[in-house]
Amino acid sequence: MTRLIVLLLIAGTAALAGCNTMAGAGQDISKGGNAITNSADKHGAE
Repeated sequence: MTRLIVLLLIAGTAALAGCNTMAGAGQDISKGGNAITNSADKHGAE
């Protein structure tokens, strides 16, 4: 029973870490897209 609890805790921790990683990656990609858009606007591209 103890092993099952430990496995569930490890799986839960991994799932939460994965969600935070994906959220961070999404934010980084969004910031990169905004930088490209701002650069294009600054140089007159449409």
